[in-house]
Amino acid sequence: MPKITEEQRETRRQQILAAALRCFSRDGFHATTTADIVRESGVSQGTLYLYFANKDDIIVALADDRHQGEAMLTALAQSEENPVEGLAMLLQYYGQALADDARSDQRRVGIQGWAEALRNPTIHESVTEGLTSVRFAIEELIQRGQATGRIRTDMIPEAAARLMIAVFHGMTLQVSWGEHFAAEPVGHALEEMVRGVLFGAVRAADFHPSKES
Repeated sequence: MPKITEEQRETRRQQILAAALRCFSRDGFHATTTADIVRESGVSQGTLYLYFANKDDIIVALADDRHQGEAMLTALAQSEENPVEGLAMLLQYYGQALADDARSDQRRVGIQGWAEALRNPTIHESVTEGLTSVRFAIEELIQRGQATGRIRTDMIPEAAARLMIAVFHGMTLQVSWGEHFAAEPVGHALEEMVRGVLFGAVRAADFHPSKES
């Protein structure tokens, strides 16, 4: 029997994960069985177990893949010479992600992952590790901004980073619940809030996603 290539293995793995994402989004973690994922993906039960030991393994893999994409984004943001521009890049990306209908399954499954992390240590570790890496990246950008005089120095970087992440999580919940609101004024309000946090009332105009500060 000919061996499959690494590219073919990854394609099959992504096929299973995409099917699992649809199943979890539609029916939730607990109601979805591996048999459901097999039917949705079109692979055999044996093939699924070649890639994943159990359902929890699939849940963790979905979280890890998402975190890898986020890690690439945060690395790109951190490479910006101007840390304020790096922060603006992160805000713009996550804002666009909230408005992207194609990511609705990912958002719904991500929320389920937060809940599952409360009872499953393995999923808890995966979820918190991904969030911590994003928080550290935001903190590093804020610290660089403070060191260069671009960001107010009386703001604790960790506090600001946690606030930004909390706002994103809250908006993710609202979007996933199906609440309809105008994205532009919400985005403007968020930008104004971040300006206040990073610069205070006097220097709020310094923050703008399309301008050097």
